[in-house]
Amino acid sequence: MKRAISIVVTLALLAWLASDQRWKMVGDAFASITPGAFVAVAAALFVTYVLRALRVCDEFRDDVNGRFGATLRVILVHNAMINIVPFRGGETAFPILLRQVFGVSIVRASASLLWFRLQDAFVVGVLACLVWPGLHPALRAAGIAALIAAAWYLPRWARAPHNWTAGGRIVSKLGKLRDIFTEATGRSRYGWWWTIANWALKLGVQGWLLAMLLNTSFQTAFPGAVGAEAAAILPVQGVAGFGTYEAGAAAALLYSGIAMKDGLQAALALHLFILCSAVATGAIAWLFPSKSTLPETPAAGPARK
Repeated sequence: MKRAISIVVTLALLAWLASDQRWKMVGDAFASITPGAFVAVAAALFVTYVLRALRVCDEFRDDVNGRFGATLRVILVHNAMINIVPFRGGETAFPILLRQVFGVSIVRASASLLWFRLQDAFVVGVLACLVWPGLHPALRAAGIAALIAAAWYLPRWARAPHNWTAGGRIVSKLGKLRDIFTEATGRSRYGWWWTIANWALKLGVQGWLLAMLLNTSFQTAFPGAVGAEAAAILPVQGVAGFGTYEAGAAAALLYSGIAMKDGLQAALALHLFILCSAVATGAIAWLFPSKSTLPETPAAGPARK
């Protein structure tokens, strides 16, 4: 009952915000899009959540034991929290939920989440170098080469033998963290493939929706979607990521002749659609809690390492 009341209050606040006349321009941006297109975009976004859940199932396969539904719920709630809690505070939901549902230690889950975010950044960064308009070919090639090299080297650096644990107190703790990160970079079998598939679909569908909002071609709008997500990966964000997301999209669209005002308006509409999708699916998942696999409650029993 408390969850239902919380969702009703949240929806009422959103409705109150939407009633402000200054949001009319956002509504106008959606006016030319058919309901069928909205359904197609929403369905494609949900598939990206499924791909993310499969990545988590692959990474934590020994803990998840095939419980895909519970894993998907973790992803949906985590995704909603990221979009609601400012300054990346929503990221904490991932390790907490994994501990509650599957008994994964907070440190282990946090290390894997860090690796997930680094993989996301590498993939989006390569795409940004590929499609960013006006970028000199030499800089484009250098950026792609640097990102691929870093993605290849980082897990190998983590797995390399070291004697950090034999050092001082601080160095010893860093050595333990490095060992945990090493485990996180080596457990997933198809992590890069899940990541690439997720971002290819997500950016593709966002580019398509942005093209409809701007009444332009996919080729023109796609860099805007990539620029928005590249800005969204920044470690510090405002409430729900507003500001940086729109700025990243508008900056990329400027090179294609889209005025800053039009780019910001379309990016805001796109952002709101993604936010509403994340909150709606997260709220539905929140209403159906997953049964913990732990023999005791997380507060009473120790987490598995």
